[in-house]
This record gives sequence, C-alpha cells and structure tokens, in this order.
Amino acid sequence: MIAPFQFSSLPKIIFGAGKRFELPGEIKRYGSTVLLITRSVANDDFSHGDEIIEVLKDTGITYHHETIGHEPSPKMVDEIAEKYKGRGIEVVVAAGGGSVMDAGKAVSAMLLVEYGSKHYLEGVGDMEHPGTKVPFIAIPTTSGTGSEVTKNAVLSEVGESGFKKSLRHDNFIPEAAIIDPEMMLSCPPQLTAASGMDAFTQLLESYLSKQSNPLTDAIALQGLKLIKKHLIRSYLEGDQNLDARSGMALAATFSGITLSHAGLGLVHGFASPFGAYCDIPHGVVCGTLMATVNAETIDKIIDDKEHVAYGKYLIVSKIFADFKYKEDTEFLLAFKDKLDHISNVLEIPPLDCSNIDDDVIDKIVAATSHKHHPVSFNENELKSMVKRRISVK
Repeated sequence: MIAPFQFSSLPKIIFGAGKRFELPGEIKRYGSTVLLITRSVANDDFSHGDEIIEVLKDTGITYHHETIGHEPSPKMVDEIAEKYKGRGIEVVVAAGGGSVMDAGKAVSAMLLVEYGSKHYLEGVGDMEHPGTKVPFIAIPTTSGTGSEVTKNAVLSEVGESGFKKSLRHDNFIPEAAIIDPEMMLSCPPQLTAASGMDAFTQLLESYLSKQSNPLTDAIALQGLKLIKKHLIRSYLEGDQNLDARSGMALAATFSGITLSHAGLGLVHGFASPFGAYCDIPHGVVCGTLMATVNAETIDKIIDDKEHVAYGKYLIVSKIFADFKYKEDTEFLLAFKDKLDHISNVLEIPPLDCSNIDDDVIDKIVAATSHKHHPVSFNENELKSMVKRRISVK
C-alpha cells in the first residue's frame, strides 16, 4: 500500500537556452519597478548583473541593483530591505547561485514586514512570518541548491554563537524560475564542482529519505541519471558544453523539488552547523562529506537486504556502475568507490577550518540532525566522520 503524502505547488518553470530574454515579460506580470540582486564581482568576474541589465533595457522597466559577495546573513538581508522599503519595488529578481537566490528570496519577504529577518528564522526567531512578500523571480547561474523552486531562504551568522537557519513560508516559493543553461557556461570549475555535489547530495538524500514518496522518488532518480551523465563533463568541459550544463541545471532543479518534499539526510545535517561555525562554502561541505557518510551508511545496511535503503542504494548503485552483471554486494561496494572517484576528479577539498577543535566538533555533532536519514549513527560515529574530513590550518 502506498503511504499518504502531499505535494506542494511549484513556481512557473521556464527552462532552456536563451530563456533569460523572457525576463521582462515575466516582470511585467507584476509591475515595472525591479530590485535586481546579483553576485558581487569583488573576488572574481562571475556575475551576470550586467547581462541581466542589458535584458531589461529598452523595456520600460525601472531597476535598482544590489550585489552580495557571500552567503547571506540576516544583517545583509535587513540592510537591503530597509534601503528599499517605501520605494515602490514591485518585483525582486535574483540572478546568481544559491546564496544570491536565498538573499533575493529573503529580501522579497522582508520588504513588507516591520521586524528584522532574525525574528522569523526557524530555531532562532520568536515570531511567525505572515507570508507577505514582493513577487520574486529566480534565475540560477549555478547548478546546485535548487533554491529557484523552494519555499525557504537560508541565512547564517558565522562564529561561536553562529547559526544557519531557514526563513520559510509556503508563500516564499518564487513566482517564476527562469533556468537558462547558457548563463552557467561561465561558472568556474571549482564552483561547478561544489554546486554540482550539492545537487547530487540533495537528490540522493531525498531519494533515501524516510519521508520520500513515489513522486519524489521518480524525480530524484531522473536527477541522479542526469548527474551520472553530466556532472564530471560540466566540470571538465563547462565553458563549452551546453548539453552538460543543461543536464546539470535540470538535475539541480529536480533536487530542489525533491528536498522540499522529502527532506534531506546526514550530509546536510552536518552542513547546517558547519556553516554556522566555519566559513566554508555549503557545496564544499556537502561534497567532501558525501562519500564518507554514504560509505558508512552502506556498511550499516549491507547485510540487511530487507532494509528499505538496501533496495534503494542498489538501484542507485546500478545507475552509476561501470558494469552490468555482478552480485548485489559488489554493486554497493562499487558505489562507495564511485563516490570517492567523483570527489577526486572534481578535486573536492577537505574541510579547511581554522577554529575547529574538539569542542567545536562536539557542538557541530550536537546540532547535527539526521532524522530523515535511513539509518542512525551514535555520537562517536558522527565525530569520526567529521574528523576524517577536516584539514586544520
């Protein structure tokens, strides 16, 4: 018997090469005064602000432009929102990676409320957001978080009392997601690798999740097939291979859909507190922990063919296998090796954090949730996984 489940609404999804040119038409559905948020070019040249502005010119659209240089904090979001309150912003557009889209989503939610964003954060705040917002359009330029189709924006503060929490409401789902793989051709290899591993992790964890359902399973499996075909190619040939970029763009969008409806597992359970204590990109945390966590998980269930995760891991293992006819155990062991291989090819670094010591590791483990993960680990097992992937400066 199929267990009961529900599936929430999605944004209007506009997918394909050249679709960024449909942005003015989508904006005009809601108004003609736009706040555009893109990535800062302080440290590199990977920003699409100028390109989006060119798309907006000669369309009668008035735009204001803000940039962000790192994962958004409540302070950053509140400063941008306060700057534009009362200035007639009718649409917020974010063009960038997951951090830019989270920032844009949060700003759109904060323009119409009185208090600061920290008051509304899950596990941090003391208030429920009313769900009012300015219409929001997401344009991803990396293939990772899937934030273009989710109802939450992740905000963080790094430090001893740090946190990484979501601003969440059903109304925060973007009005439209414009996914144009041409905008991902210039994504640097290192960022391509980290964001790609984030999408990979989200698809696998939502597929294995205790909260998965037939719809999320079907979408996740299609996404994992795209990862198998396109992840390494997008890393090695990303500046010229539009097919690989398209495949990864769709895989990332699928991962956003599945995580929203099935939840995630231990890798993302680690990633949230790591983001609070260490200034490490989210995709790097996911990428460097993925092989270790899944190897330990497979070891837990490899002798239990009745475990629901056994069958699911077997299906995924066969998708990624380089052979067809082997014993089931050989497929599972080969998948462990395949995850190591992918991480090595993508040159995913260890967790390089200057303030990591046993006390911080204890805090990270204490804050790590893996309630949706298919198996449970004790405190010592969790600490061991973390320590294996840490490089201290």
